[in-house]
Amino acid sequence: MATTSSMFMYSLTIQPPTSVTQAILGQFAGTKEQQIVTASGSRLAIHRPDPTQGKITTILSQDVFGIIRTLAAFRLAGSNKDYIIVGSDSGRITIIEYVPAQNRFNRLHLETFGKSGVRRVIPGQYLAVDPKGRACLIASAEKNKLVYVLNRNAQAELTISSPLEAHKPQTLVFALVGLDVGYENPVFAVLEVDYTECDQDPTGQAFQEVEKSLVYYELDLGLNHVVRKWSDPVDRTANMLLQVPGGADGPSGVLVCGLDNITYRHSNQEAFRVPIPRRRGVTENPERKRYVTAGVMHKMRGAFFFLLQSEDGDLFKVTIDMVEDDNGQPTGEVKKLKIKYFDSVPIASTLCILKSGFLFVASETGNHHFYQFEKLGDDDSETEYDSDSFPADPTEPYTPAYFHPRASENVNLVESIDSMNPQLDCKVANLTDEDAPQIYSICGSGARSSFRMLRHGLEVNDIVDSELPSVPAAVWTTKITRNDEFDAYIVLSFDNGTLVLSIGETVEEVTDTGFLSSASTLAVQQLGEDALIQVHPKGIRHIRADRRVNEWPVPQHRSIVAATTNERQVAVALSSGEIVYFEMDTDGSLAEYDEKREMSGTVTCLSLGEVPEGRVRSQFLAVGCDDSTVRILSLDPESTLENKSVQALTSAPSALSIMAMPDSTSGGSTLYLHIGLYSGVYLRTVLDEITGELSDTRTRFLGPKPAKLFKVSVKGEPAVLALSSRSWLGYSDPQTKNFMLTPLSYVPLEWGSNFSSEQCTEGMVGIQGQNLRIFSIEKLGSNLLQQSIPLTYTPRKFVRHPEHPLFYTIESDNNTLSIDTKQKLLNSQTIVNGDGVTLPPEEFGYPRAQGHWASCIHVVDPINTKSALQQIDLTENEAATTIAAVSFSSQSDETFLVVGTGKDVTVSPRSSSAGFIYIYRFLEDGKELEFIHKTKTEQAPSALLAFQGRLLAGVGSELRVYDLGLKQLLRKCQAQVVPNLIVGLQTQGSRIIVSDVQESIVFVVYKYQENRLIPFVDDVVARWATCTAMVDYETVAGGDKFGNLWLLRCPQKASEEADEDGSGAHLVHERQYLQGAPNRLALMCHFYPQDIPTSIQKTQLVAGGRDVLVWTGLQGTLGILVPFVSREDVDFFQTLEQHLRGEEAPLAGRDHLIYRSYYVPVKGMIDGDLCERYSLLPNDKKQMIAGELDRSVREIERKISDMRTRVAY
Repeated sequence: MATTSSMFMYSLTIQPPTSVTQAILGQFAGTKEQQIVTASGSRLAIHRPDPTQGKITTILSQDVFGIIRTLAAFRLAGSNKDYIIVGSDSGRITIIEYVPAQNRFNRLHLETFGKSGVRRVIPGQYLAVDPKGRACLIASAEKNKLVYVLNRNAQAELTISSPLEAHKPQTLVFALVGLDVGYENPVFAVLEVDYTECDQDPTGQAFQEVEKSLVYYELDLGLNHVVRKWSDPVDRTANMLLQVPGGADGPSGVLVCGLDNITYRHSNQEAFRVPIPRRRGVTENPERKRYVTAGVMHKMRGAFFFLLQSEDGDLFKVTIDMVEDDNGQPTGEVKKLKIKYFDSVPIASTLCILKSGFLFVASETGNHHFYQFEKLGDDDSETEYDSDSFPADPTEPYTPAYFHPRASENVNLVESIDSMNPQLDCKVANLTDEDAPQIYSICGSGARSSFRMLRHGLEVNDIVDSELPSVPAAVWTTKITRNDEFDAYIVLSFDNGTLVLSIGETVEEVTDTGFLSSASTLAVQQLGEDALIQVHPKGIRHIRADRRVNEWPVPQHRSIVAATTNERQVAVALSSGEIVYFEMDTDGSLAEYDEKREMSGTVTCLSLGEVPEGRVRSQFLAVGCDDSTVRILSLDPESTLENKSVQALTSAPSALSIMAMPDSTSGGSTLYLHIGLYSGVYLRTVLDEITGELSDTRTRFLGPKPAKLFKVSVKGEPAVLALSSRSWLGYSDPQTKNFMLTPLSYVPLEWGSNFSSEQCTEGMVGIQGQNLRIFSIEKLGSNLLQQSIPLTYTPRKFVRHPEHPLFYTIESDNNTLSIDTKQKLLNSQTIVNGDGVTLPPEEFGYPRAQGHWASCIHVVDPINTKSALQQIDLTENEAATTIAAVSFSSQSDETFLVVGTGKDVTVSPRSSSAGFIYIYRFLEDGKELEFIHKTKTEQAPSALLAFQGRLLAGVGSELRVYDLGLKQLLRKCQAQVVPNLIVGLQTQGSRIIVSDVQESIVFVVYKYQENRLIPFVDDVVARWATCTAMVDYETVAGGDKFGNLWLLRCPQKASEEADEDGSGAHLVHERQYLQGAPNRLALMCHFYPQDIPTSIQKTQLVAGGRDVLVWTGLQGTLGILVPFVSREDVDFFQTLEQHLRGEEAPLAGRDHLIYRSYYVPVKGMIDGDLCERYSLLPNDKKQMIAGELDRSVREIERKISDMRTRVAY
């Protein structure tokens, strides 16, 4: 990569892709518990289903920097742990194990067999495993198949053999599965088509007659080679194979699923066939045939069944009856095949049935679902169809089977897991006037699509919210004795007194606790074995277990201004600037240290750390003064209250907290000093446990109010609750152990404390105004909170109202009945009993019909009502294609909503009978739309944009400028500027950036006097642009449909020439270069993030952060590109990236540099996701890389974390 690039970006993922391409089940941790492993794009994740709570939690997610094409779980005979085989685009087979102790994936084997990349003849597309774990077959889409024998050596380690070839040229593979044959030689079943004759026959006759075959490949373990054992023609539409249990459990063989039929096949049995039942209903086409798109086989004791899903989402239960012998025991011979309707769930890419009685549905689009089985559908009244009444030969006629879909009876939804796949458009905007903007996005498809609002924060579970008699200043909770499991009292401090509440079944006021109720409280602590301490402005009250009270009064004319306590020590600061220190004696009384320590200024806050295990005291006292310093004082008996170190701050400290937290750098736990300033800034600095030195300070701005800090515990780990104008939680990330600071999605609190009772073992108590609130935090895994508003059809694009917090979406679905067609069918007289029931489309989808479009426009209010306010349905088979909000200067700058539609649109090959541009007026502050008029165009408009008080429209390959007339739009100017189809428009000044569907982008200038559109710069590479954004006047960022991100820049000279005054004749007459514009764009940056970018924009993500490029991907990815400011940083990260490529090689064996340069060599980009893997390296590797970079490990980790926290989450 040329280091001469003048622009560098740092690429980071904020939210990894959420679409699951494949999921597998297994006992990967080696325990009885089953886990789910999923593949999403280039990420491999392992999830733990919790059957008791009906939840799924992600344990580990890792980017493998390669495309995961297929996964399989296998287990060696006699072992209790499953391994994972990954087929990727690396040209290698990878075997991985999950190591629960270290929570990481460990690669056991990496065997190379071919070139890298997703190619037609390189294996990796299909993967099947012998059920007894003896061999696996990895195959390509055409020709090549390799069998690897899996075994274990004398040390009980997994071994893998050299590959055995089972190649057959000119053969296409459609499906592949391992046969269950018990302990006989492993057999693999393959659906194949031999196209030798089709290739040589120009008439196309051979193609019409070509056969699809089911082929058995047997691995002879004795001779160690693979033979083609059996082959038989099957239905030409067959697309899927499912393994039937064998050995002692069943007859062995496969289910072959094709169009409208499911057939049982095996080499020594007859074929049995059942049809796939079709939906019955007025709006359903009775002739439409279905495919099976997903299926799963589940074995129970002495029985097994299949759940197969059709393309509508309906699940069918398939069972096999076997012939019984004289004793009533089943023989291995099949009697019949039976199928019946089970339930309807979202269309899945994978179905998984857990032994604990749950069904995991990895949805193709929208949220993933986790269901619990209520029953297995054995005793319901659904019609069961069996193979006795249907012919086994696919060519013979048969009567189709029908069923009535109904609400779910057998499965019950227990959890819906957020997924934003497919994500079609996104805008970042601050509509709620918070300090950070929110992300608004449209995603999903069909009736399960949604408008989502994402904001940075942790989900808070509110438990109690009760009003108090007046406004409290502070709150504490305390136990009574040291060994209590739960807190006993909540102590509330008011301006003029103290209120004590006891925690039991209910929370009520108590007065006989020994606390002084007539003064406000500064600190409360359970001291020693069974005593309590209350610090108030005039003294310290020591309450013994037998209710005796010792009082330490303050010297005259002074009061206590700050206090800190732990279970053995107390320190207070007096108004005179003196610090008084107490330590507990052996008899449980508090002893005052002889000398008081004078501080230079007024003390604002103090902190003692917790007493470490096995020690009698905390070593240090932190003191914050109003001269903007923090001092660390020693509490050692030899050097009590002597200065150890000092830290200067930018403003006076408002809160301090010394606490030990897990640390990714040292791998263990480290002592930190957390500092909150009056300016609202939070600092975290490492406190050396021996010398008391402060180092490695990290800062974060929390909000304009002074920051207060409180020690709490979340998920058994210490955390810090930081309160400013928002509430924040500082905690260690469960996976990486990196320190995270995330706002809570909650009301702003004034004070907080830990809270633990029988009902809520790990919660927090806080004060908000006059209210007392008790809450807990359940999930630390995701720090982006989603709110979802359902939409009607697949959303295509959306725009924001220029002034009000409203959005307008256009939605359209192909091959779907529109509302008025559906209504006509329902009103017809031919309704038979039970056919007229309309089912909720969110669960059952819409009725399908070839060539029909259903489309609508929605007004969405994500802030106030959190719902769709108005729906405008399009009629006459029109589909909305594009939308814009345009202010017309001819209408005194009134803004109108402009929507482009196409009539009778065919997606491929692209055509439409006509296009229209609709104009709507905003009513009631944009909450309603009023139709004004529509203008016909030759084809559907594909891009619209407001431009200098007029409308700019891309219609086909033409760019047009329209103005608003009374009856329709008036065409003012047009030019053909791209060869194929305009898909995107951006503008600044008189410059228009036009993106073509496959010919990259063109810069066009509009000359107002001449009324001409003149293209003056285009690109050298044919990029299939999907989205673009202007970074500055000469630079454009964009993405293409192959998953690349790029930045292009217009040459300075060409840019200046285009903007020269005059008619633009010099541009028109300039010599064309290679049939294009006179000038070419220069490529600045290029990167392959692996997801298809659907939107990109320049914006800020955090308060006071720099501008970054935020892009979203089709599979639900959210990513950012951060520009580097200094050359020094670029060199540092380039070197770090280089070292990590060698030390932390991608898991699936792909070369990282080649992967990020999939189509074009990576340029001007640093992969932040790879750099962030630094903190997960073992310590020796960290030290080695740090040595090479001539930095300390902490310094490197700080630089990496700063790159993220300064601009994003």
